[in-house]
Amino acid sequence: MSENDGQPPNTAGAPLPEPRVDKAGRWLPSLVWLVPLIAALIGITLVARSYLDQGPTVVVSFRSGEGLEAGKTKVKYKDVEIGLVRAISLSTDLSKVLVTIDMNKDARRFTAADTRFWVVKPRIGVSGVSGLGTLLSGAYIGVDAGKSQDTSHEFTGLEKVPQVAGDQKGTQYTLHSETLGSIDAGSPIYYRRITVGQVIGYDLENHGQGVAIKVFVNAPYDQYVGKNTRWWHASGVDLRLDSNGFKLNTQSVAALLIGGIAFESLSGRQPDALAQAGSDFPLASDQAKA
Repeated sequence: MSENDGQPPNTAGAPLPEPRVDKAGRWLPSLVWLVPLIAALIGITLVARSYLDQGPTVVVSFRSGEGLEAGKTKVKYKDVEIGLVRAISLSTDLSKVLVTIDMNKDARRFTAADTRFWVVKPRIGVSGVSGLGTLLSGAYIGVDAGKSQDTSHEFTGLEKVPQVAGDQKGTQYTLHSETLGSIDAGSPIYYRRITVGQVIGYDLENHGQGVAIKVFVNAPYDQYVGKNTRWWHASGVDLRLDSNGFKLNTQSVAALLIGGIAFESLSGRQPDALAQAGSDFPLASDQAKA
């Protein structure tokens, strides 16, 4: 037997072997974590898209909510849907109905401060019957885009359909008369017995001593309104007696029934100096007095 049998080998002075180090592998996420991550990304994308596609929200006050329904009543401009009524509520003093409207993304221009809103439903007026289509589809809210650079999200709705659209070409004038006569909003304006415009509104003035009548003359007929143009009620029958006998003069049968206003220049020809928009004119009771 060797003298070293049963004894550990003598390693004194021998170098130690280098330890083997295993490099850690790259950590890969478990597929289980990918499912909620993908769901979160999809949710964020949907929220962002919904926010980007969302249009402005406006609140319009009306005297009554007749014919309006939340989630059903549409908002239309020239028969094109641009919004939907989201909610209907009462004002704090219970005097008005507040209608909250969600507008489409491309309807931001309808937040101009002078934008007009009104309820479209069947109506009978001097200008005829309107809104018959709502008998089947239900009432909707009409809107007319404003031109103001200022914006607003709160509006007061009109109780009547505006007689003139904001993009309609023409000029507005104010006539002053002692009495309204048979004139009403929508009554026609005549030039040489041709309908060239209409009455768009009226109001008392001078502490009730007169009436201010707003009229609108369509283009290009407004070129015949000059500074010396004379205006008169055309809703009556002008009966005169001269050397040729009796003479009956009236604008039209419609003017006899629903009223009307006529005008002409002092010379009977196209005026040299046109009247500015908003000009004031006296309104005579008949052509002879004009």
